[in-house]
Amino acid sequence: MRALVVMGTMILGLACAGQRARATDGPKDPCSLLTAAQVSSTLGAKYSAQEKSVAPRPFANTVQGTDCHYKTASGQDQVLFRVYFDVSAAQATDLHTRLKSFYADGSTPATVGDEAYVDKNSAIHVRKGNVRYFLTISHGDTPNGRKQILALASLVAGEL
Repeated sequence: MRALVVMGTMILGLACAGQRARATDGPKDPCSLLTAAQVSSTLGAKYSAQEKSVAPRPFANTVQGTDCHYKTASGQDQVLFRVYFDVSAAQATDLHTRLKSFYADGSTPATVGDEAYVDKNSAIHVRKGNVRYFLTISHGDTPNGRKQILALASLVAGEL
């Protein structure tokens, strides 16, 4: 009987440990996936530490995300990095596909994450596993800006 109680306790303990692991899939600070130093190095200008805020849910009953804003001292050049940690890769894939139907312009950089697209405002939307993220920069509509936004998106993908 005692062995049965011990085994039951062990099984319950393993179940709880598994639950905790799923709850910590994302980093404590989602903005740490893209540092101000990485932004500064990639864009060739000094950017301040990010200002963090809550990103809106794209649809009802979906997760809230995190917005990370980076700015130069003048405030003229800015970067917005928005990231969501969905419950599963399947949910992230579904949301990415639904959002793509609204925002995609047909351009799909194949080298970033599991899937990605560039919207009509030259921002990039990426999905990797259960993570969706969005990046936009002040001059993303220029040829150099497009290269830089792809480089930033690749840096984030490398952190996941």
